[in-house]
Amino acid sequence: MIKMYPLWLSVVAAGMFSVPAFGQQTLSPECGNLRNAYGPYDYRNSIGTDRLNVVEAFHFDANVENLRKVPGQVGGEISYTLRAFPNHHRALMSMVRLGSNLKVSKPPGAAYSIGCFLMRAEVFQPEDAMVKVIYGHYLLKQGQRAQALEKLGAADVSQSKDANVAYNLGLAYFDAGDFGKSLENAHLAYELGFPLPGLRDKLKRAGKWRDAPPAVVKNEVAVPEAAAVPTPAPTTTAPSVVDKPN
Repeated sequence: MIKMYPLWLSVVAAGMFSVPAFGQQTLSPECGNLRNAYGPYDYRNSIGTDRLNVVEAFHFDANVENLRKVPGQVGGEISYTLRAFPNHHRALMSMVRLGSNLKVSKPPGAAYSIGCFLMRAEVFQPEDAMVKVIYGHYLLKQGQRAQALEKLGAADVSQSKDANVAYNLGLAYFDAGDFGKSLENAHLAYELGFPLPGLRDKLKRAGKWRDAPPAVVKNEVAVPEAAAVPTPAPTTTAPSVVDKPN
C-alpha cells in the first residue's frame, strides 16, 4: 500500500489557485461543488503558508492524521480540511485509511464519500499526479483493477519526474502485480534521490528487483585548451523538503 510516513517531498511555492471553471459541471450531484467559505486552495502551492498552517493546526493535527480520535470527529476534521484543500495529499490518504479501517465508503462525520473526495480532488487539480496515485490505489483496494491502472497510467504520464510520485507509483504498481512498472518507477525514484528503501526492499523480497542499467554517457568533443572558457562555480539549490516520520 502507499506509505504514509508522511513521506511527501514537496517544493514550497507561493500562489493561490481558484476553482477550475469546469469543476462545477464535472462533479456528480452527490459530490457537491467546490465552492467553500475558505478556499478552495491548491495544497501543493500552500505548503508553508499561513492559510494551510492554520487549517492543519486546528483541523488536521497529528492525532487526526493518524486517526487517534473518535471516528466521527476524525471524519469531520478531515472533511473540513479537504473542503478547504481538495487535493491535500495526506488528508486524502487519511480519509482512505479511515474508510478502510471502518469498512465504510463514507466515514462518520465526512461530508462526502471517499470516492467523492477523490473525484473532487481530481476535478479541482486534474494535473496533480499524486491525487491520481492515491485514487488509483483506492480503486485497486476496491477490486477495480482496470480503473486503477487507468489512474496510475495517467499519473505516470503527468508526474514530471517527481521522486515522491514515482516512489508511490512503484508501490501501487507492486500492489497491482505489475512488477515491471513498479521496478521502472523505483529506478526513477531512486535516481531522483528518494531516501526511503521500502520499495526496493519489497521488490527484492519478491525476487523482482534488478539494478538499473548504467547510464549512457555521450561522447563529447574535447575543447582545445587555448579555447577553453572557465566554468563558473556551481550554485547551490535548496534541498527538497522531507516531512518527518509519524
